Amino acid sequence: MPNNSCLKLGCIADDFTGATDLANNLVRSGMRVVQTIGVPTTPLAADVEAVVVALKSRTIPAAEAIAQSLDALQWLQAQGAQQIYFKYCSTFDSTPEGNIGPVTEALMDALHTDFTIATPAFPDNGRTVFKGYLFAGNVLLNESGMQNHPLTPMTDANLVRVMQAQTKRKVGLIDYKTVALGEAAIRERISALRAEGVGVAVVDATSNEDLHRMGPALKDMPLVTAGSGVAIGLPANFGLKPSLQASQLPASRGLQAVVSGSCSLATNAQVAHFKATGRPAMAINPAALMHGQSDAVVQQVLAWAAPLLKDGPVLVYSTAEPEAVKAVQAQLGVAEAGALVEHALAAVARGLVGLGVQQLVVAGGETSGACVQARGIAQLQIGPQIDPGVPWCHAPSSTGGVHITLKSGNFGTEDFFSKAFGVLQ
Repeated sequence: MPNNSCLKLGCIADDFTGATDLANNLVRSGMRVVQTIGVPTTPLAADVEAVVVALKSRTIPAAEAIAQSLDALQWLQAQGAQQIYFKYCSTFDSTPEGNIGPVTEALMDALHTDFTIATPAFPDNGRTVFKGYLFAGNVLLNESGMQNHPLTPMTDANLVRVMQAQTKRKVGLIDYKTVALGEAAIRERISALRAEGVGVAVVDATSNEDLHRMGPALKDMPLVTAGSGVAIGLPANFGLKPSLQASQLPASRGLQAVVSGSCSLATNAQVAHFKATGRPAMAINPAALMHGQSDAVVQQVLAWAAPLLKDGPVLVYSTAEPEAVKAVQAQLGVAEAGALVEHALAAVARGLVGLGVQQLVVAGGETSGACVQARGIAQLQIGPQIDPGVPWCHAPSSTGGVHITLKSGNFGTEDFFSKAFGVLQ
């Protein structure tokens, strides 16, 4: 099949919630977007301007993350993508050694480019970069709760320092003063940095205006690396404008449920809010999944949920405070504890769909990846936004499909779980 002549932007995301976050911003800015789960094995059939390939590569060994990302790049190039976008989390986390730096370098080498930018800024969700430091709301990243993340703790907010530790290329900074001056100043600073041998530049951004000023300066860059925020400034480079039609989904139907595996502060608050409304909620204790008891726990959860679903959404969660998470990790090990929970929640999600759930909210990047893979979902159509960075999606199937939203742990207001279903209606 020939290249898709409409395909402007080919995106590689390092987790599933981040992929929908990015796709959401592109749709809102006027792009027709398809999100694939993993690297497709067949050519692109849809007539779209952007494709987001969702990987589950944030916390895997760097060599595997590189291999998967290069496979995605090769497929996107075969479809005719004019620019490549490597998307990571707005908290810039991967592993202590970092998958962001190694993957960035591998993509740069494959694209034969000596320069790219790096910025996780997403002001709509309180993620801003100032003088190279990443803020979450009004505090530095390492004071936001991310220092306690069970898999990817972030203890340094200085992105130049964090990125330099992950890459052999020299890392520099395009600061807020330059960004405020607009495209010409940004391009001039890029030229100066390249002359100094800088290969990756962290870019300040404290507002959407900064992102829109940044966009035109990135027009000719083969590779952009960023969180999802930068995406709002790119569609205009291809002559596209916001359009409501880009976010239309098939009509919703079926029962409703929430599955949450995130331990972030935001998701903890969302779980508490949902429970405070009086809706049914059941917690899964990771320790209860030990010694081959996972299947029994899943069946217990589904038996509990079955008679309740007809009356409205139910919540199944493993969310816990950082101290509780660390206690379980000490007993089971970090990787095993995480894998046990992901497997169980994915089985719960699959079982809930079997009970008639066709509107499913999933919270947490790792949990979302496990749930989508367990459901065998290969492609998602991106729909309306619930909160910044979190859209409803539709996974088509022979039975009419499932509406699903994949929420990053740190995203969404306290009433997100309840509000989400109202947005879909």
